[in-house]
Amino acid sequence: MNNNQQNTLARILEVFNKGKSGVIIIPPNPTTDAVAAATSLYLGLTKMGKNVSLACSQKPAYDLTAADKFQNVIGAGGDSLMISFPYTDGAIDKVDYNIQGENFNLIVTPRTGFSKLNQNQVSFSYTGGTVDFIVVIDAPTLNNLGTIYSDNQSQFTGHDIINIDRHLTNAYFGTVNFVNKTISSISELVLTVLQNIKVEIDRDIATNLYSGVASATNNFTSYSTNADTFENIAILLRMGAIKKTFKKPVSGPPPRIIPPTPQIVNPNPNVAPSVESQPVTPIEQVEKEKQSGQQQFEEKNPSDWLKPKIFKGGGLI
Repeated sequence: MNNNQQNTLARILEVFNKGKSGVIIIPPNPTTDAVAAATSLYLGLTKMGKNVSLACSQKPAYDLTAADKFQNVIGAGGDSLMISFPYTDGAIDKVDYNIQGENFNLIVTPRTGFSKLNQNQVSFSYTGGTVDFIVVIDAPTLNNLGTIYSDNQSQFTGHDIINIDRHLTNAYFGTVNFVNKTISSISELVLTVLQNIKVEIDRDIATNLYSGVASATNNFTSYSTNADTFENIAILLRMGAIKKTFKKPVSGPPPRIIPPTPQIVNPNPNVAPSVESQPVTPIEQVEKEKQSGQQQFEEKNPSDWLKPKIFKGGGLI
């Protein structure tokens, strides 16, 4: 570790020790590596007693610990209660409220033709709180964060911004820039940060980081994989990481499967098969079988079986 990296890590530790609350932001459509790095840092800072939130313009869906904590707003556990649930454009007719005794009721009415809200998909969190620091992960510029930056640019001023990235085009926009353009994954950078701030790396954090490295290196086969990569993986495995593998996504439609052509067995190998020798069902026989099936169907079912039945009271009209 060179002096510049040591100074950068010391500055990051200083920012975390000075601030009480912060937000970790990643770009929309994030990679597994970015989500793994962000959630691992979130878990680590929470262990430090920091009030931290995760933010992304588009909530990512990954099978990683704390991946469900992402919000599309900037805040760190403020006083405003936020109620979240899956939404389809046009699905809600109106939102209303009433007060009954000591209860405040929020009423969400679905539009006709849409399903009612599933109570098991409703989540609650607090937002609107101020942040002391911002951590940006896997973004070469702030504009890469999408609407969460373009709609909230004022919240990025007056705060320490920690920029953790490995893009060759990184603009060094942070007040602290922990950028390594030759490392194989963002998760390895976050591992270094967590080791430097002396956070206990438990199984969940180790598994998340392992998943990030494995994904970024295409299961350790990419050109960027080196000796440092395997040393970091060894550290994570010793800390209890559960190994997960990731298949490289295949672009384009799946390959078309052509069924095998049935083989005709010639009973007499000394005589070449002919078209005449193959069994053919006469058209007249097919028509007779079709008419017979239709007659059996009509005998089993009454002529009015397709007509709608109307019930009134307890009887059939």
